[in-house]
Order: sequence, then C-alpha cells, then structure tokens
Amino acid sequence: MRQLAEETIREKALMYLQDEVPHGIYVEVTKMKLKKTKNKEEFYDIEATIYCLRESHKGIIIGKDGTMLKRIGQSARIDMERNFGTKVNLRTWVNTSVVKKFKLQ
Repeated sequence: MRQLAEETIREKALMYLQDEVPHGIYVEVTKMKLKKTKNKEEFYDIEATIYCLRESHKGIIIGKDGTMLKRIGQSARIDMERNFGTKVNLRTWVNTSVVKKFKLQ
C-alpha cells in the first residue's frame, strides 16, 4: 500500500510537471496509518515527501502559492481513494536535503 501511494504521487507529479522538472524525483511515504473518524468511518492518514535534485526544482514543484503541490496532492488523493476503497487524508512536502542519500537516477 505504501509503495502504491508513493508511485501514485510520483506519477501525478510527473504528469503535471511534464518537462519543467526532470524525472529525478523520489517520493517517500513517511507515515501511513488506517484511522477512524468520530463516525467510525475508516480513512488512511498519509504523509509523504517529494525529494527533488535541485533547490530550483523545489519552487517549481510547489508552484505559486502552493498551487502545483496542491494539484498534485488532490489528484493523487483521488486515485488513492479509488484504489484503496476508502477516504484518504494526504499531506505532502517537498525537500532537497536527502537527495545524496537516495542517489536519484
């Protein structure tokens, strides 16, 4: 499930960013828990970080006033809800600090 969430977010990022950012992005789900609302309805609470190669890419991924990151997150959330069969609360961040650790290809 975690890997599916990561791939869904990466797919949406690449789809919306097209040629603006090279394919050198990596998505890591840092938290994924199945929770229940007050009405006992289940949902996934997911936190994910999109890592990019350059600091300049970070601004492109976030977009003006966060609009691009919001678009990526909303689209990924809709697909995840359909694939997981339950509601999803998705929070995303963009970071460049761990790029060397993962050695993006």
